[in-house]
Parts: sequence; C-alpha cells; structure tokens
Amino acid sequence: MKSLTLAAAALALTAGLAPVSSLAQTVRMGTEGAYAPYNFIDDATGEVTGFEIELGNALCERAGLDCTWVRNDWDSIIPNLVSSNYDTIMAGMNINEERQAVIAFTQPYTPATPSAYAALSADVDVESAIIAAQTSTIQSGHVAETGAVLLEFPNPDQTIAAVRNGEADAVLADRDFLAPIVEESGGELVWVEGMDQVVLGEGIGMGLRQSDTELLETFDAQITAMKEDGSLNELILKWFGEDALVFE
Repeated sequence: MKSLTLAAAALALTAGLAPVSSLAQTVRMGTEGAYAPYNFIDDATGEVTGFEIELGNALCERAGLDCTWVRNDWDSIIPNLVSSNYDTIMAGMNINEERQAVIAFTQPYTPATPSAYAALSADVDVESAIIAAQTSTIQSGHVAETGAVLLEFPNPDQTIAAVRNGEADAVLADRDFLAPIVEESGGELVWVEGMDQVVLGEGIGMGLRQSDTELLETFDAQITAMKEDGSLNELILKWFGEDALVFE
C-alpha cells in the first residue's frame, strides 16, 4: 500500500527513546483503519478488521504476546511510532529506502503487489493528466516523478471521489485496494489501459522502531513460520481472492 514527510520522525528517533521490551508489556499495534482489505473499520462492530488485523493477531498469538490495536492517521503514522505512541505499524506500508532510513521493517508479509491507475476512461494519458494519490505514499512519490500533476489527499477514499467528481483524471493506488472498487462501480471506473500492473516498492512489511531489535526478531520469526506452514498464503487468498500473488 503506501514519499513520507520524515523530518518529525527522524527528530524523535534521535531523541534517545528507550526500546520497548516485547516480553514486558502489551505490544501496541498501529494501523490506519482506512485501507481495505488491508485494514478497515467493520461497520457492524466499529472495530478495526482486515487482512493485517487477522495476520497481526495470529503473529501475536504464535509469539505469546499480548497485543492491542491503535488507530492513527496515515500522514503521521511513522512519527507516532518513533515517538512511542505504539510499537509497530501494520498499515499497508511498502518497504522502501526512505522509510528504512527512519524505521526498521520485518521481512515482507505480502509479495511485491502491483499498484494501478483507475479512471472514468481507459485512455487517460497518465504522464500528463491530473492524478490523485494518497499523501505520503509510494504512489504519490511515483506520480511526482512523472510529468503528471499530483493531487494528494489524506484519505484513500478521497482519491476515488476526486476521480468521480472530475477533480482528477485518474487515481494511482495499490491494485488490491482499487480492485473491489472498480468491480463494484458497474463500469463507472475502469483500469487505465496498460497501467493496471505498476510495480512499486519491495512488498509490505511491519514497521518498528530501529531500537526494538528483539521485537523485530520475534515477529520476523513468526512471519517466516507462517510462510513455511502455508498459513500466510491462506490469509492472503482469503482477503485478496484466488488470483492474489502468494509466496512460493
């Protein structure tokens, strides 16, 4: 899922914050709650749910950790991790070099899934059009490097609305996020021709403070175990469908 404004995070990182012991207290799992199917709010219960929530809970159970979920807006999600408002990030966050300069990542728990452009017409020229993207994402960073006009929004749903109301010509986001929206639009939204498989980033992983090496190793070991026993692939197929990319 998902360049960040990292100055605040970097400042907090250099402030000498003490690491959190993964064995001494509840591990607070940070997420956005606005990026289905990775993480979103269940309308019936008001609770956060989704692929990452189920995966995070499974990782905690396997590791014998007491974990709780904390919601945070995307644009401040890294600074608030570094400031110890929670201990991990599971929020559709792609691993890239800029983020790795500020926080640590586990190995990816999804393959490097593609991004895609969606629009009201398949013939949009994405190199010169107005493109909507969520702020501080790898998609917004990609658009900024092209000849297109970047229109950023704090919430992913606002990027879709911008296309529908004519404010933007197309949206660029994780394909897994856009796919059900395109499918349920009844033909209103379509993939931009030749632009429905745009590979960005290195896959999605769990973010942690660089000082929390013990906690990172604990979660990394459990991700490896779930890859080896097939249970991670089962969760990917459950939440993203039978055609989803899985680990070999």
